[in-house]
Amino acid sequence: MATGANKIVVSDYDFDAIKVNLKNFLQGQVEFQDYDFEGSSLNILLDILSYNTHYLAYLANMSTNELYLDSADIRNNIVSLAKMIGYTPSSPRAPMASIDVTLNNATGTSVTMSKGTVFTTTVENTSYQYVTNSDITISPSSGIYKFSSVPVYEGSLVTFKYTVDSTDVDQKFIIPSANADTSTLLVKIQNSSSDTTTNTYSLAGGYNSVDANSKVYFIQEGQDGKYEVYFGDGVNGKALADGNIVILEYIVTNKDVSNSASSFTLSGNVGGFSDVTIVTISNSQGGSESESSESIKHNAPLQYAAQDRAVTTTDYETLVQSIYPNALSVSAWGGEDDETPRYGVVKIGVKAASGSTLTETTKTDIVSKLKPYNVASVKPEIVDPETTSVLLTSTVKYDSKSTTKSSDTLKSEITTAITNYNTNTLQKFDAVYRHSKLTGLIDDVDTSILSNITTIKIRKNFTPTLASSTKYDIYFRNSLFNPHSGHNKTAGGILSSTGFKITDNDLEQFLDDDGNGNVRRYYLSSGIRTYSNETQGTINYNSGQITLNSLNIASISNIRGTTSTVIELTVTPNSNDVVPVRDQIVELDIANSTINVTADSFVGGSADAGVGYTTTSSY
Repeated sequence: MATGANKIVVSDYDFDAIKVNLKNFLQGQVEFQDYDFEGSSLNILLDILSYNTHYLAYLANMSTNELYLDSADIRNNIVSLAKMIGYTPSSPRAPMASIDVTLNNATGTSVTMSKGTVFTTTVENTSYQYVTNSDITISPSSGIYKFSSVPVYEGSLVTFKYTVDSTDVDQKFIIPSANADTSTLLVKIQNSSSDTTTNTYSLAGGYNSVDANSKVYFIQEGQDGKYEVYFGDGVNGKALADGNIVILEYIVTNKDVSNSASSFTLSGNVGGFSDVTIVTISNSQGGSESESSESIKHNAPLQYAAQDRAVTTTDYETLVQSIYPNALSVSAWGGEDDETPRYGVVKIGVKAASGSTLTETTKTDIVSKLKPYNVASVKPEIVDPETTSVLLTSTVKYDSKSTTKSSDTLKSEITTAITNYNTNTLQKFDAVYRHSKLTGLIDDVDTSILSNITTIKIRKNFTPTLASSTKYDIYFRNSLFNPHSGHNKTAGGILSSTGFKITDNDLEQFLDDDGNGNVRRYYLSSGIRTYSNETQGTINYNSGQITLNSLNIASISNIRGTTSTVIELTVTPNSNDVVPVRDQIVELDIANSTINVTADSFVGGSADAGVGYTTTSSY
C-alpha cells in the first residue's frame, strides 16, 4: 500500500517546492532513510531534476498560453490565431493630405497627373515625399486647368513582381517591406512575359461573395510583420497559372512622423507643366504604426462577432477601427438618441491618435468603405468629438520637515502626474473623469504631501455665426450645481463666459445665470455687472443643456491674450465625476488649471495647535 511519504506531489511547479517534494519522496524510501541529502552529491542531482522539472512546467505553461488569443504574447501566434477567425491586422498607414493643383500655363484639351507624381513637404525641419496613387485626367474649365482635392500619400511608390511557378511548393508572394501600406496596394496579374495583357484583382470581401472565376486576392500578415498576398484555388477565387506574373504596387511609408504636413511643393511636372499653384485643402493625417498585438486581441473577436456586417453600434465601432487604424477611440450611436433625433442615421464619433479632427476627405473615405457592410436603409455619418474640459483648482499642503524638495519641485511632479492621468486615462469616448482617482494621484506624488483640496469646473466652447441672429444649444450632458432656487444669483450663478460684442453695441458682453434657470447677458460698468438681457436663454441644471436665443454676435474677444474663434462657457458641475456621453470626450485643461503647493504650518501637541491655521474651502 502506498503511503504519503512515497508519493511525489505533482501540483507544485516552483523550483524549491519541487526539490522538497523529491527529497521527501526519497526519504520515504528504505534505501535513503537517515541519508544526509544536503552534504551529498545526490543534492546536485536533485537540483538538476528540480530545475529540469521547473523548466518543463514553465515551458508547458507558456506553450499553452500561446494556444489562446487572449493569453498569447508572441505576435506571430496572435496573428495566426486571429487569422483563424478571419481577421487581418492593419499594416502601417501612410499619412494622406488633400490638395488643389492649378496649372498656370497649361494647354491642350486634357492633362493627366500620372500615378506617382511627387510632391514634397517639410515637417520639423525634415523633408518628406508625398505621391499620388492613381492617374487623374482633367479638362480645362473656363480656361483653368485645376486638379481638385487630389489625395497624396507620404512615401515612395514601389512595384514588385513574381512569376508564378507551381513546381515551387514554397513559393509565396511576399510584400518585402515591413512599412508597406496595404491599403494602397494594387494587385495586377500579367498573362505572361510575352503577353503583357493585365487584369486587376480586387481584395476579397469574404468567401460568400467569391466564386471559381472571381479575380480576387487575399492578404495576411506573415513573418517579421511582412504581408503575404495569396490567390484562389479555382473554387474560392480564380487560380493562377504557371507563367503568370504577379505585379504588386504599393506605397512604402514612414508612418506617422509627417502627420499634420500643411504645405506642399511639386517635384517635377504634371503632364509636362511645372508652373503650378498648390492649395492645401486638408493637412496630412492618418499615418500610423502597424496594428499592435493588444489591438489585434481586442478587435479580432469583435470583428468575428460582426460577421462582415454593420447592424449594431458595436459592429460600426469595430469596422471603423479596422478601416481607419489611426482611430484612438470610436463611439457609435443611433441618430434617434440625439437631443434632436435623426432617424435612419448612425452617428460615429472618431478620435484620431494624431490630429485634432478628421478631414472631410478622410470622413468620406471611411463612409465609402463602410458601404459593403451597411444596412441599406441606414446612413453612417462621421462626426468630430465634442470636448468637455475639466479645470482644476488644487491647494496642496506638504510637510517641509520630511522632504528636501521645494514647493516648485512638488508642483512640477504633481503636474506630471496629472498630465499622465489625462493622457493615459482620459481623452477617449468612454473615459470618465473620476475625482477621487485624481486626488489620490496627487497625494501619492510624494510621501511629504499631507492633503489636497481640489475643486473642478467644466467648460465647453461653441463657435458662433457672426452677424446673424442665431439660436445656440450647448450640451454639457452632466447635471449642474444648483442646490436651491436662486443660488448665487447676485454673484452670477454658476455660469461664466468669455467676452463678445453684439451687433449695434460696442460694449463687451458676458453671460451668467440667475440660479432660476435663466441665462443673462451683461456688461461691466466700473466693475459692476449691468444686465442688457436677463432672459437671453435658459440653463437646465438637470440635463446640463444651455440654450441661447437670438444672439447676434458681431465679434469675439481674445481669450487669454490670443485671438479666438470660439466663446467659452464654464459651469460648476453637480458631481465631481464627469461622464462623457456619446460623442463627448473629457480632458483636463492643465494649462489653465491652478495648483498651489504650500508647506503646512500646523504644529501638533502644542498649546497653540491649530490657532490661526487656514483651511481651503471644498466648495
